[in-house]
Amino acid sequence: MYLFIKRCLDIILSLVGVVILIPISIIIKLGYILMGDEGNVIYTHKRIGKDGKEFQIYKFRTMVQNADVILEELLKDERYRKEWETSQKIENDPRITKWGRFLRESSLDELPQVINVLKGEMSIVGPRPLVEGELEAHDGLELYQKVKPGITGWWACHGRSDIDYPERLALEYYYVRNLSMKLDLLCIYKTIIAVITRHGAK
Repeated sequence: MYLFIKRCLDIILSLVGVVILIPISIIIKLGYILMGDEGNVIYTHKRIGKDGKEFQIYKFRTMVQNADVILEELLKDERYRKEWETSQKIENDPRITKWGRFLRESSLDELPQVINVLKGEMSIVGPRPLVEGELEAHDGLELYQKVKPGITGWWACHGRSDIDYPERLALEYYYVRNLSMKLDLLCIYKTIIAVITRHGAK
């Protein structure tokens, strides 16, 4: 019953999200054009979901168009490489655009994932979608992949970028072990508060 109710909630909220997505996409596109950037505003990236299935995640682009090429160059620097290996992120990432930084701080960059939810690849609430090979070294892959990844999750509403990677995993594992509608609704509520206060957003 829990999974049925969860899926119904996912469909309702993602449909609302798609309606909101359309005008926001136009505004973001205009913002990039005014900055002289005419690239696509939505980009896709391969992630690993429930049962290890691959899917393409949708997000608003927050980086320059050749971000992958620049990352390869950055990782040649030991300082950046260690930071990336530890958290899969770079503090004050030079690839992020000014418009992109606003999208991240407001969490608007995640909005296109409502398409993934509608397609059944993700849920509104769940662990963060994995990058290929991300969790093999942590012996948590089997547990992590028992549920669909989510737009928000127990980690996202408890500090996001303000917490380190091991703590993030502990929070994700807690959610998977304690699945319930009460936990989902509490997570959505806490996420709304976090978005409003921009707590942990980077």
